[in-house]
Amino acid sequence: MKLSTPRWWYVKTDTPRRVSRMVLTPLSWIWAAVTARRIAGTIPQDAGLPVICVGNLTVGGTGKTPVVRELLRLLTDQGVAAHGLSRGYGGRLKGPLRVDPALHTAADVGDEPLMLARDYPLWISPDRVAGARAAKAGGAAVLVMDDGHQNPMLKKALSLVVVDGETRKGEWPFGDGAVFPAGPMREPLAAGLARADAVIMLLPADMAGPDPELMALFAGGPVLVARLEPAGPPPAGPMVGFAGIGKPWKVERALEAAGCDLKDFVRFPDHHPYSDADLALLDEVAARYGAGLVTTEKDWVRLPPAWRDRAAVWPVRARFEDEAAVLKLLPGA
Repeated sequence: MKLSTPRWWYVKTDTPRRVSRMVLTPLSWIWAAVTARRIAGTIPQDAGLPVICVGNLTVGGTGKTPVVRELLRLLTDQGVAAHGLSRGYGGRLKGPLRVDPALHTAADVGDEPLMLARDYPLWISPDRVAGARAAKAGGAAVLVMDDGHQNPMLKKALSLVVVDGETRKGEWPFGDGAVFPAGPMREPLAAGLARADAVIMLLPADMAGPDPELMALFAGGPVLVARLEPAGPPPAGPMVGFAGIGKPWKVERALEAAGCDLKDFVRFPDHHPYSDADLALLDEVAARYGAGLVTTEKDWVRLPPAWRDRAAVWPVRARFEDEAAVLKLLPGA
């Protein structure tokens, strides 16, 4: 069973839920120790091509996949044979294999790989080394890996960590800094940053600029600012939104900020497989308001084919404020 991302992870002064943090803290110590031991005790293997890792420091969505797509675009525009690599979370096929959107479904290869494969060559493999070698044999000159900052098996030419730069009153991207399951961190902040070559600060389109207090945490290394921008306006008329991503509340905020006439919003866990009961619920809520349905690309690819004409897809894209600075870091560009 997939669980929703707890909102209290990101609230630093949430007194009633401090008990949850206290109870889970011993488990977080174990998690952090196991992660650190695995990373320190592994010798990364060279797959024979440069690997750009796009990872993060927290559990839950930070916008890695849109950043992967944008890096693939930048490299491709430079004439580089850039391929993507994902572990294929949520898919039944293990690979290594190249995703074919005309053949595979989200249940086969996972939602994010299927979404990316509509635009660029994309491989899945839980064994990152085997996946990288398969991509190289398939013509890749540079590999952009979606996630894997805490996976030490594959040698990386460039390690980037994506940070959710959206800050709201009472909320913080890292919560109080606690490691999973007491908080959102995959590992302590200092440990994760020590292995990163640069930080990508991902901001919503309507945010004026990065929070100075947050930026101060990354003063020791380069910070690349990117915006998560809608690829177009939201659909017109009354709408009911739904999303099963790491932070579904961010989709709701973004739709409202873009001017969508949002009557209601239904949240599901990340990578949620939509059942007949879920779809009936969405149909009922939309009928109650006389509204249409709108969702993310990642959710849209998980819908049954018969439902894809019934839900509008609202795609977003990551765009760097300084593309030249990004290209200087990318191997092969």
